[in-house]
Order: sequence, then C-alpha cells, then structure tokens
Amino acid sequence: MTVVETALARIPQPYRDVAIKHRELVKFLFVGGTTWIIDTVVFVLLKTTVLDTKPLTAKIIAVLVATMVSYVLNREWSFRTRGGRERHHEALLFFVISGLGVAAYTAPLAASRYLFDLQEPFVSLFTQEVADFLSGQILGTLVGMAFRWWAFRRYVFPDQNVRRQIPPPPD
Repeated sequence: MTVVETALARIPQPYRDVAIKHRELVKFLFVGGTTWIIDTVVFVLLKTTVLDTKPLTAKIIAVLVATMVSYVLNREWSFRTRGGRERHHEALLFFVISGLGVAAYTAPLAASRYLFDLQEPFVSLFTQEVADFLSGQILGTLVGMAFRWWAFRRYVFPDQNVRRQIPPPPD
C-alpha cells in the first residue's frame, strides 16, 4: 500500500471520496507541506545566524532550496502522469514559474518589514519575529502555493502530451 493510499484510508467518508477525486491536489499539498518544512528550517537557520540582518535574502535562499526539492517530488510523484515535454524544457518552465513564485512568496514579508515597518526599532524583537513568520511562512506560502498550483498545471505539467502511465503490478 502506498503512502497516499494509507493516508486516504484514514480519511472518513465522504471526505475520502473528495480526496480521491482530487488525488493530484492532495499529493501537491503533501509535497508543499514537506517543502514548507524545508523552507522554514532553512529560513530560520539563516535568519538567526549568518543572515540575521538580511531576512529577504534568507527567505529567497530558503525558497530556492525548497524549490529544488519541490521539482523532483512534483515531477516524480504529484504530476507524474502529466507533462511529456523534454525534461530540460519542463525543468526550465518549472524554475521560471518558481522564480515568479518567489515574488509571491516574499511580497508579504517585504510588505511587513518595509511597508508596515514591523521591524526593530519600530517594534519589539518578538513582534518582528512573529510578523516575519506570519507574513513570510504562512501568508507568503499560501499565496505562492496557489500561484504555483495554477501555473504548474497550466504550463509545466499540462494534460496535453501526458506521460504514459505504467499500471501498478497485480497484487
């Protein structure tokens, strides 16, 4: 039994039918959750050490690391039955769209820090850190993920020229 099938088996009805119908979205969200953890860990480590005065740089590096992992997981798992382009073309589109997504991910953090001045000395260190986390890790992630879901399905892994599906081995 696969990870997805195990997870789906634990979902009560009628939610299970919805999850099965939207299996691709469930996988995309699982990959997103995994890469969110990677993004968060890298962001916090960088922001609290070598890039303590450069939160946007720390965020961009964290998003780039998470994006590399995201490409592999999305291509090989979430959207494995879509696409069909040459791998280099698909990867280029993925990273261009992800690059545009970096703007979506970092815009809330930039607004929090530089538009609303939610940074020291204008607010306490605690308020700054909470604002950075909420704007960078929560709001930015939601905005960026919505954009990437739409763009990946439309441009990177379209329904046209889908890759051949290999049927699972018999039980």
